[in-house]
Amino acid sequence: MMRDLVVVLVFISYAILVLLLFGVLLTWVERKLAAVMSDRIGANRCYLRLPFTRFRIIWLGLFQAVADGLKMLLKEDFRADAHDRFGYAIAPWLVFTPVLLVFAVVPFGGEIVPSELLDFSPGAAAWFGGERYEMQIARLDAGLLVVFAFGGLTVIGSLLAGWSSGNKFSLLGAVRAGAQMISYEVVMGLSVLGLVLLYGTVDLIDIVHQQSGSLLGFLPAWGIFLQPFAAILFLTAAMAENKRVPFDLPEAESELIAGYFTEYSAMKMGLFMFAEFIEVAVIAALFTTLFLGGCNLPFLGDAGFAFPGGGTVALPHGAVVAIQLAVFLAKVFLVSAFQIQVRWSLPRFRYDQLLRFGWTFLLPLGIVNLTATAVISWAGWV
Repeated sequence: MMRDLVVVLVFISYAILVLLLFGVLLTWVERKLAAVMSDRIGANRCYLRLPFTRFRIIWLGLFQAVADGLKMLLKEDFRADAHDRFGYAIAPWLVFTPVLLVFAVVPFGGEIVPSELLDFSPGAAAWFGGERYEMQIARLDAGLLVVFAFGGLTVIGSLLAGWSSGNKFSLLGAVRAGAQMISYEVVMGLSVLGLVLLYGTVDLIDIVHQQSGSLLGFLPAWGIFLQPFAAILFLTAAMAENKRVPFDLPEAESELIAGYFTEYSAMKMGLFMFAEFIEVAVIAALFTTLFLGGCNLPFLGDAGFAFPGGGTVALPHGAVVAIQLAVFLAKVFLVSAFQIQVRWSLPRFRYDQLLRFGWTFLLPLGIVNLTATAVISWAGWV
């Protein structure tokens, strides 16, 4: 029991650290990408000076994100006179917390055997015995359903923020957010149902395990090759759920100032903005888990690489664990960067276009994809 608790605490610490680092890193990536696309240099001024020296650590302007965070923490917290005190206070947390909780069911690595990692300390290795742990904070049979349950909570946070602010622009942004998020959640659900039909489970660990083989002897058995249409639908709907350009109608600065969080300032506004960046990483982690094989790398097994033709490269357990963690993070970063690229490449929809796109284009495509998958599965072609 105590061993399990220690392992889970380590996983929780790792997950929080990774998500916060991704939030900071993606802030910088977005600034740099925006600068490159508009022929500017971008963030390159903030630095950290070593005490008692003139040596400055600039690191391509990475400390700009730290300066942004400090600014949010230190700004005065203005509040509208007409706001509802309770709703106004909890709304940012209802948006921020579920985003972190979703990551609890996402497997971010393979299987870990602590006794093999701690073989330099015989006492610690003996304490763990031969226990094996999947690198996931909470192993739930209904992991995919939990993702949608927590994802739905953010809708409540956005609606509450708009209503409790006592501002018509905030309320309009909240109404837009609610309609948009519920509409595109339907498309997200339809897109993953095809995978559920193929894999026969909603356990995310099982879904990753079933993507560890190969197709036709050379193609990774990743979900994106079995359900390419569903992958496109899922990523599009997930980006709309995150309310970022071209789907940022609930905020739409030129129409609603800042939408449902217009009346928020300081760290409360920072929570809304930080939640968006962390959600970019969480969406990328879900896409990686469902469609890119999670931590799987072609030809990599628990004992090392086993190539077609009989060639093998044996690796210690620690090296395999490190490679799987790195592979997962690399996939998440690439999908996150793609989302930011889309954000700076496409213009914003009009609100009627946004809803029409979801209900009359994506939804029928999702139904067609699900029907085709059901027929193919029933016929036994996969």
